[in-house]
Amino acid sequence: MAEDRARAEMRRLHGLTDPAESIEAFPELDAEPDEPAPTIDEIVAAAADDPGAAFTPAAIEVLAALRRDDRAAFETARARLKQAGVRVTALDHAIAAAAGDEGSQRATQADILVRLGSEADLFHDSNHVCYADMEIADHRETWPLRSKGFRRWLTRRYFEETDGAPNSEAVQSALGVLEAKAHFAGEARAVHLRVAGDDRRIWIDLGSPDWRVVEVTPAGWHIIPYSECPVRFRRAAGMLALPDPQRGGSIDELRRFLNVASDEDFVLVVSCLLAAFRPRGPYPVLALAGEHGSAKSSAARALRSLVDPNATPLRAPPREDRDLFIAATNAHVVAFDNVSGLQSWLSDTLCRLATGGGFATRQLYSDADEALFDACRPIILTGIEDYIGRADLADRSVFITLEPIQEAARRPEAELDAALNAARPRILGALLDAVAHGLAHLPDVGLSRLPRMADFAIWATACETALWPAGTFMAAYDRNRAAATETTIEGDAVAAAVRSLVDERGNWKGTAAELLEALAPIAGERVVAAKTWPATPRAMAGRLRRAAPLLRSAGIDVGFERAANLSRARTISLQRLEKAGALPSKPSNRPARLKNIRDINSIPAGRSMDGVAANATPTVQSPAPTVQRDRRLDGSSPDDQATVHSTVHQTNHTNPLNGNGFGAGLGRLDGLDGSAPTLSSARAEGAPAWRAKL
Repeated sequence: MAEDRARAEMRRLHGLTDPAESIEAFPELDAEPDEPAPTIDEIVAAAADDPGAAFTPAAIEVLAALRRDDRAAFETARARLKQAGVRVTALDHAIAAAAGDEGSQRATQADILVRLGSEADLFHDSNHVCYADMEIADHRETWPLRSKGFRRWLTRRYFEETDGAPNSEAVQSALGVLEAKAHFAGEARAVHLRVAGDDRRIWIDLGSPDWRVVEVTPAGWHIIPYSECPVRFRRAAGMLALPDPQRGGSIDELRRFLNVASDEDFVLVVSCLLAAFRPRGPYPVLALAGEHGSAKSSAARALRSLVDPNATPLRAPPREDRDLFIAATNAHVVAFDNVSGLQSWLSDTLCRLATGGGFATRQLYSDADEALFDACRPIILTGIEDYIGRADLADRSVFITLEPIQEAARRPEAELDAALNAARPRILGALLDAVAHGLAHLPDVGLSRLPRMADFAIWATACETALWPAGTFMAAYDRNRAAATETTIEGDAVAAAVRSLVDERGNWKGTAAELLEALAPIAGERVVAAKTWPATPRAMAGRLRRAAPLLRSAGIDVGFERAANLSRARTISLQRLEKAGALPSKPSNRPARLKNIRDINSIPAGRSMDGVAANATPTVQSPAPTVQRDRRLDGSSPDDQATVHSTVHQTNHTNPLNGNGFGAGLGRLDGLDGSAPTLSSARAEGAPAWRAKL
C-alpha cells in the first residue's frame, strides 16, 4: 500500500500514467529486493535532476528508515533535498504513509515545530512564565512562549523549512511541549521591562527594532547589542523606541518644554526622571497640577517620552486594582491624565505601586489558579485641583504646579512635538550622564536625616552634582514636602481638627470616643454632618492612624496605647513635639563631577554655574516652614474656632539656581524667557513666598 502511494505521487508529479513509465524514468532507483538500496547522496543527486526521484519506493524506504533510526541525519538529508528542489512537506507525508503512522500530518507538524522551537534558548521566570530567547536576522530577541511574537517567529521558521503552514492544533501541541521544556529543563531567569540592573550597572532597553541596549556604569554609558547584555528584556504592546542618546547635551533644553513655576520645581522634575532610570523602587509619584491651559498633559507626555515612550502615553484613571496592575505589567512608567479626585482604594493602590506591591485575582477559566501581578513603577499624574488628599500618597509624591500659557504664546502641537523630538537625543544623553554620575557617587552619599522616600532622596543626591550644586535637591524637596503637608492637612478634616485641638489645649489624652466628642465642636456642625466625618470611635481611630505621619510632620505626635489599669482601655495621646520639622540635611561629601561637567572651582571669578555673576558658591539652608493662619473648618465665626498664631523663623535663602541658569535664550511654552522666579526672603502674611501652588 505504501509503495502504491509513493508510485502514484511520483507519477502525479511527472505526468506519468503508466507504472512502467516510472520504472523507465528512474531505473537506478527502482531497485529489486536483492539489489542494494540507494544511498542518501544518490537520492539527493537524482532529486537535483528531477525532484520526483525522491518519491520512488526505494528512496522513500531509505528515508523512512533514516528518520526512524537517526533523526539528526534525517533532518540533514531533508534539508539537502529541500535545497535540491523537493517539496519536503509532500515528502514528509509520503514517508509517514510508508511508515504507517496514525494521524501522520498532525504529528509531523507538531514534531517539526518542537524541533524548530528548541533552537531557541528556553527558560522561565520566577512566576513560571516561559520564554524563548532566539536569533532573528542579525540580532537576538526575547518573547514569552505564549506571545504573538514567538508564534509569528515559530510559524515563519516552519514555513522556511517546509514551504507550508502549520495548523493551529499542531502549534498548540508544540507550544505545550516547549513550555514543559522551558519549565523543567530551562533555567530560572529574571525578565525586565525597559530598565534593569543594580547599584553598579544599569541597562536600558532602547526599544529599537534591533533590540539595542544602553549600558550605564560609573565610568559612563554606551550602546551595546542585546546579545552582549547579561539581562533579558521583554517587549509589551504599545512600547515605543527611545532615541539614540547623544553626548554633550544639556538638561537645560528640557526647561523650555515645561511650564514649571520655579527653578526648584525644575530640579524636582529632573530628579523624578533620574529616579525612573533606577532599576528598582520605591519611586516618587510626580503630581502635576495647574489650571486649564497650563500644558499639563503635554508636560506629562514629554517627560514620559524621555524614559518610557508609549503609543498611549496618558490614560484615564483605572476603575479597579486589576486594571492598574495590568497597566503596570505592560509599562515601566504609568501615567494617568485629568485626575479629578482619587478614591480611597485607588490612592492606596497607587501607594503600593510606587513602593512595590502585588495583586492577585482568580485566573480566567480556572477555579483554583491565581493570576499574580507584582510591580513597582514610577507614576505621573495630572489634574487641576488638589486631587491627592490622603496623607500616605501625599508623602510619596512630588507636587509641581504648572503656570498657564499666555494666549499669544501658544504654539501648535505639531511644532512642539517636532522641537521635542529634535531635542530628545541630547536631553536623554544629559540624563544618562547624570545617571552614570549617580552610580559613581552613590556609595559616598550619607544624609543626616532621611525622608519617607529615602531611596529617592539618596539617589537624587548622588546624581545632583552632575547638574547643580550639592544640597540643591534636598532644599527643594524639603520645601515641597512642607507645603504638601500643609495642603494635605487643610484637606483632611480630622487632621485639621486635631491640630486645632492641640494648638488650643496643648497635649491631650483619652479614648477614641472622647476624641470624637472633643473634635466635634472644633470641626463644626457642617463638617461633622458630612459623610467623610468618622461616625464611630473605631472609624475615628482608623482615620487618626492614617493621618499620624502627616501630623507628625506638622509637629504633633500621635500615640496609641492601652491603659495600665484593669480596664485595659485603648487610649490615644496627642503630644506636640519640641521641634516641628527639621533643617534640610547636607550630603556627607560633595563628589567630583564627571569629566564633561565643569567643576565649580573651574568657573571664572565672578561667574556662577549658570553664567550670571555670583560672589560665592551658592548654598541653601532653610527650616521646614510654619504658617501663620486664621483657620475656619466650616465657615463658622472665629469665636467657635481656635485661632493659631505660629511664629515664622526667617533665614537667609540664596537660590543656587538664580538667574538664567535654565534655558537662557531658549524661550518657554508661556512665551517668557528661560529664567524663572527666584527664591525670595520676603513673605506675604500667612504663607511663605516660595510656597508651591498646590
